[in-house]
Amino acid sequence: MVSHAHSSDEIDTYLESLWLERGLAENTLSAYRRDLTDTSKALRAMGINQLSTAEEADLLEVLNQRQERHLSPRSTARWLSTLKGFYRHLVLKQQIAADPIQQIRHPKLGRALPSALSTLQVEALLEAPDVSTPLGLRDRAMLEVLYASGLRITELVTLELANVNQRQGVIRVMGKGGKERLVPTGEAALDWLARYLRDARPELLPQGGSMLFPSRRGAVMARQTFWHAIKRYAFHAGIEQKVSPHTLRHAFATHLVDNGADLRAVQMMLGHADLSTTQIYTHVANQRLKNLVLQHHPRG
Repeated sequence: MVSHAHSSDEIDTYLESLWLERGLAENTLSAYRRDLTDTSKALRAMGINQLSTAEEADLLEVLNQRQERHLSPRSTARWLSTLKGFYRHLVLKQQIAADPIQQIRHPKLGRALPSALSTLQVEALLEAPDVSTPLGLRDRAMLEVLYASGLRITELVTLELANVNQRQGVIRVMGKGGKERLVPTGEAALDWLARYLRDARPELLPQGGSMLFPSRRGAVMARQTFWHAIKRYAFHAGIEQKVSPHTLRHAFATHLVDNGADLRAVQMMLGHADLSTTQIYTHVANQRLKNLVLQHHPRG
């Protein structure tokens, strides 16, 4: 794996220069190394092979993944300052032109979420796949379920046929830490699922099998594969923002909260262990209301 070498080279070079400049203690350096290596792994899973090529939206995604792991605010603050130091160093060495993490604030102190898609943008994204092909129909059904139920990408690609109860309109999801939850799924998503199961899945899985959304080779789909598909569809849909599988989960939660859904209910549907993780979405909704007032109120 060539990419692996690059990333750890970048990290080694940086830590060496820190050691030379500041003579930092061994355990400080190893904490830095851990944060940088973790980040590098998370980015690799997203198809980004070097820390130096990451963009702001990619790092926000890593931050969101950290949020979902319920790491302490202290460790997140340390992670942020480690990365800020690293990217500042790359800018000084003129290895990158722009600092991707400069704008990112600590979640407790400000925005931790990528800008949510509007309902219209979500519509355009959902309509991007070409449903006249089995793979397009599969992708449409996946996007519909993702938006209708707010699943994490890993939860989506590992769904099995037996997890879907079409009659009751719910999906049984195996979440983080082996916790199961039942998530309601909307009419539209169920219709697309039924259509996909009837017209596309038999072609993708002629020999049958337990997985709901097989890859084109009839195996379990890799997260990255779907990640890239979503980016492609967002491009087709003319969406300017960076879009990731997490974006639809955010849209799901934000649109629910915007329409007055109960936070506890949203927490259950997202499978957040902690209500404080869900509360981020009320900030998003409040911020949006504030902006609306500023835009449309005569005294705004």
